[in-house]
Amino acid sequence: MGYVAIKGGGKAIAGAHTAVESLRTAEGEGGSPLPLASIEHQLRLLTSRVLSEGGLYHPRLAALAIKQMQGDTLEAAFALRAYRSTRPRLMETPTQSTSGMRLIRRISSAFKDIPGGQMLGPTMDYALRLLRLDLADESPETFRKVSRQFIKDAPDSDLPDSFPKVVDALREEGLLPPQPDRPDSPFDITREPLIFPVPRSAALATMARAETGSLLALAYSNVRGYGNVHPTIAELRVGYVPVMLPHPITGEPTEAGEVLMTECEVVATQEGAESGAPPLFSLGYGACFGHNEVKAIAMAILDRALQKGMQDGADCPSEDPEFVLLHVDGVDSMGFANHYKMPHYVTFQSEVDRLRTTQEKDAAHTKAQGAES
Repeated sequence: MGYVAIKGGGKAIAGAHTAVESLRTAEGEGGSPLPLASIEHQLRLLTSRVLSEGGLYHPRLAALAIKQMQGDTLEAAFALRAYRSTRPRLMETPTQSTSGMRLIRRISSAFKDIPGGQMLGPTMDYALRLLRLDLADESPETFRKVSRQFIKDAPDSDLPDSFPKVVDALREEGLLPPQPDRPDSPFDITREPLIFPVPRSAALATMARAETGSLLALAYSNVRGYGNVHPTIAELRVGYVPVMLPHPITGEPTEAGEVLMTECEVVATQEGAESGAPPLFSLGYGACFGHNEVKAIAMAILDRALQKGMQDGADCPSEDPEFVLLHVDGVDSMGFANHYKMPHYVTFQSEVDRLRTTQEKDAAHTKAQGAES
């Protein structure tokens, strides 16, 4: 690929940066900069998306990336990954368990009653998708009153520290295969290239920071008929997972903090009947940083589809690990699309020259044929 130098490029680029900043601050005389806390909490779902796609759990830096990139989630995720690449890796955590998740939401569409009960939590699933025009002129007093009133009206409850997993009950009944062995060292997609075939841990890690829309599109294609997964959500969880690290002196697991995560487990079509083994449900798993239910569900569907593709061969794109895993990363996809905006003068002029030469030869050939006839 050939590029050429651009005269005055440095000044033009500096001017472009200034123009971007001027648009970010062009609210007028009464405008004020967005506080990071406001972005983090009022745009919490947007922050969650950038956390997940950026692959770094740091809500305040995710809010900063959103502010800097003016709400562009792909650019914000790119900035968050770039920042992560500058940080030293101090240690690796042991495998973390989500069984101790401090839940804010927990549902199952597979069963009406589940151990511990359903917990709707914060969700817009049951609200009408109508614009609330009253929010256009929301006063600071009304804004602050909402959370105070919610806390005041919240009833006292004795919630347990953790809830049992629905899939554990299915395993006890023999409806799901036993829990697979965990790999001693999960695949690290930040340090190792994807060379196919890849282990399941590599697929899950890739999808965990994939672009939400890309996962959704491929998962939707599978359930619409370009695949064979018909999922039912065994359990969808949103909550705070404690991060356990070995104590520097005793070596005992010690809670160092917690991260907000969304986890989804779907049960899909039966397997095993054709081979003579007892029929069992199959399981798909999805988990990502932040509160992002659509991404976790789509990831669980694709996990199940990819398992089928790895075992029996892919019958459609969403079951092909290479197709899925190399096309769902938003930062990679955005980078390749954006690179077409860079100068391609040499390569394009080469194509223009070839096209002109071909046209001239065709015209000469046509003229020669006309003279002969």
